[in-house]
Amino acid sequence: MQRLYELKANLVYKNEFEDSQDCTVKPVLETMKKLDAYNPSIPKAEKSTADSSEEAPPATQNFIIPKKEIHTVPDMGKWKRSQAYADYIGFILTLNEGVKGKKLTFDYKVSEAIEKLVALLDTLDRWIDETPPVDQPSRFGNKAYRTWYAKLDQEAENLVATVVPTHLAAAVPEVAVYLKEAVGNSTRIDYGTDIGVLRVDDQVAIVFKVFDRYLEVMRKLQKTYRMEPAGSQGVWGLDDFQFLPFIWGSSQLIDHPHLEPRHFVDEKAVSENHKDYMFLQCILFITEMKTGPFAEHSNQLWNISAVPSWSKVNQGLIRMYKAECLEKFPVIQHFKFGSLLPIHPVTSG
Repeated sequence: MQRLYELKANLVYKNEFEDSQDCTVKPVLETMKKLDAYNPSIPKAEKSTADSSEEAPPATQNFIIPKKEIHTVPDMGKWKRSQAYADYIGFILTLNEGVKGKKLTFDYKVSEAIEKLVALLDTLDRWIDETPPVDQPSRFGNKAYRTWYAKLDQEAENLVATVVPTHLAAAVPEVAVYLKEAVGNSTRIDYGTDIGVLRVDDQVAIVFKVFDRYLEVMRKLQKTYRMEPAGSQGVWGLDDFQFLPFIWGSSQLIDHPHLEPRHFVDEKAVSENHKDYMFLQCILFITEMKTGPFAEHSNQLWNISAVPSWSKVNQGLIRMYKAECLEKFPVIQHFKFGSLLPIHPVTSG
């Protein structure tokens, strides 16, 4: 059995984590320019002189209610050529660069917009406390989640309105759809690998403040209502519920003086360092939710622990995320496109 695991570790290493090359520079630069342009509240004097020609989008932009556009497997080509795909990948890679080598306790700027986003998540957390699980025969998918989700469905636009600037109030219905999509499915009571998007300028705070708080709320949802993972690959999946925290968490650990990938399967190393690193928080959560040897219940992660450096882990996870999430029809068929994440082909320039 041990030899079988070693062979699988070598296979994973060769497929995703060997000869990793940095493919982040162009998408990061493009996304940084777009994020800068999307923040008219930033004084022009504070904007990069190299991008002084960038202007904020007019408030008269035509916002629309997002809808599904990927209905068949051949539609996946439309998705991979879309502006939404380019923007989303660029956004992920920009934040990946922003948190590289930084602890969660790193001293970073927290803007008013970030505080409002965290307050929104605090509200969702409070609603969980106000909606306890109900007694039912079924072990998974507690029906109280539907009550919680119904409140979100009713209040989503009001919540978004507390975050979106007044001059962009027309965007509220569109953004509210993405908020509701980010917390699971009220019919199946399951929760899929997250691909939600936040467009805010504060790169580090988006991950360390907003996304970290989002993970706390989602894990509370998963525990409280015993939500089933959507499309779980079992022991062969990276994680039943999330992927992005492993990408950004591995970036945090790049060039760490002591912690190497092999250490994240060590209980003592995880216990001592999980408060500083998102990747180790994910490992801790998995060990709390699953029983048995780590190599058996989380075989894919165990294999990744054999990769020699965090930079290779990071680049390999980015490729895996594209292949296993962003390029899989069962995942993308549920995604909704609007004006903020448009399905039209990517525009150059």
